[in-house]
Amino acid sequence: VQLQASGGGLVEAGGSLRLSCAASAASGRAISNNGMGWFRQAPGKEREIVAAINWNGGSTTYIDSVKGRFTISRDRSKNTVYLQMDSLKPEDTAVYSCAAARGSSLSTQLASYMYWGQGTLVTVSS
Repeated sequence: VQLQASGGGLVEAGGSLRLSCAASAASGRAISNNGMGWFRQAPGKEREIVAAINWNGGSTTYIDSVKGRFTISRDRSKNTVYLQMDSLKPEDTAVYSCAAARGSSLSTQLASYMYWGQGTLVTVSS
């Protein structure tokens, strides 16, 4: 399964970015019924889950530090998952990546994810 994250860049504090995680045409069917997650890893820190969504988008969850600012969503017809990031802060600076879970439910456990995409760098300047 090939996943590719995109949409990162440099933005000033308070700004917005929209990340996309697309599955290749060959792998799209393999993830349409999977829970998906967005993760981030800042320099010198461990990877952490930012947000997760279940297979049909009906359930979502976020870490406390991004609640009210980030929104995860998915378009199953496009095999794509999005992360809308608003009111960005310098502490949001990290490499963001997406992953597909083994099951259809959302999960906050890294061990639940089996397919990982390459990350995209988000830099928030103060």
